[in-house]
Amino acid sequence: MSSGLTKIIAAALTATLLAGCANNGIFKRKAKDTVSSRTMAAPKIGVNKYLWRASLETLNFMPMSDIDPFGGVILTEWHSNAEAPNERLKVNVYILDTQLRADALKVGVFKQVKSGGGWQDAPVDADTGRTLENAILTRARELYIASN
Repeated sequence: MSSGLTKIIAAALTATLLAGCANNGIFKRKAKDTVSSRTMAAPKIGVNKYLWRASLETLNFMPMSDIDPFGGVILTEWHSNAEAPNERLKVNVYILDTQLRADALKVGVFKQVKSGGGWQDAPVDADTGRTLENAILTRARELYIASN
């Protein structure tokens, strides 16, 4: 067989296979799965939008290392205050629900102190995490009230 005839046969077989797949629905497009509906619809976050926005606003002074609006995770980088350059803090915020509830928010605060040229982990006052949670919850409630 010549190479030209082989290419034609291969193309015909491929077309036949693809046509069979299209008839079985593999390549069929759903009515709502169009270019305009994909580009026009904004993705929704997987957590409560008021808690999410309040968390970002409350922590806006800290550099962020990881932000996941679908999983509800906000991780900051280490941040030192100019008034205490030998201390640094890191905050992890987890939004656990789509409802605006106090138990839908979990905040973890980590602290390090500079000693001997390196950073050492240090204990964090338990009130620090609670104070940060309360600030986020208060701001989330303000955002909710303002939207209604």
